[in-house]
Amino acid sequence: MENDSGETRYWYGAADEDRRRRAIEVLQAFRVYRAAEVAMRRRTRESMSMGENELLVLRYLLRAAGQQRQVSPSELTRYLGVSTASTTAIVDRLEKSGHVTRTPHPTDRRSIFIVATAASDDEVRATLGTMHSRMMGAVVDMTPEESAAVIACLGRLQDAVDQVDPHPEPVDSER
Repeated sequence: MENDSGETRYWYGAADEDRRRRAIEVLQAFRVYRAAEVAMRRRTRESMSMGENELLVLRYLLRAAGQQRQVSPSELTRYLGVSTASTTAIVDRLEKSGHVTRTPHPTDRRSIFIVATAASDDEVRATLGTMHSRMMGAVVDMTPEESAAVIACLGRLQDAVDQVDPHPEPVDSER
């Protein structure tokens, strides 16, 4: 068997090339999905007239409410990785738009909790509900083996991207 440059490949070389081709196809499929997800999030922010952090806060608050948890401004600051002033500005905007309320802490008069309003929950469900149903439809009929393969692959990819080397070695161009 010859490759594009006319060099002969042995059978085991073809297997390595095939593995690499499949790996590239899988990574490309994830890139295409990620681009579609980023575009969906942009459309969602635009339809709800929110910035990225406002939408992140709202989703975080709705998730916490589903877990029967109260969220403090300092928890939001840690979650977003922004300054307390930025968190205050985000909460102010969300409060002004009717998406959140500030409620007093039941035992600490100096503290407050940030709570998503019922209207926010309804708006998010109306905006994202159909898309979530389509996503569920895309995976609900996967076999247990297919599900396990996808979950394992995503876990390995997460591990790969979570391990950022602050000082990467220079790339050897002759490899």
